[in-house]
Amino acid sequence: MSSSDKKADFSDVSGTVKSTEQIVQKADFSDVKGSVTSTEEIVGGQTYTVQSGDNLSKIAKNLLGDGNAWKQIFEANRDVLDDPDKIRPGQTLKIPPRQG
Repeated sequence: MSSSDKKADFSDVSGTVKSTEQIVQKADFSDVKGSVTSTEEIVGGQTYTVQSGDNLSKIAKNLLGDGNAWKQIFEANRDVLDDPDKIRPGQTLKIPPRQG
């Protein structure tokens, strides 16, 4: 290199590096409301639509073979029944599987 060749002068160059990382805001779910209707399946169970003249004992006898199984039907339907003597035609009841 001869003395007449000038070298590049970078003495007044400054640099800044900005992150290439994206700023991701966390999702705010504080105002989200949800409800869940039961997706429970009673394995081996079925449903039954109440007919006029039905009662839980009659349904239990016909579907489970034991009129005393009305208690299991009532317990399986506590979400829709408050009183085992107050079922209405057209109601759909979950029928648990036979015991034993």
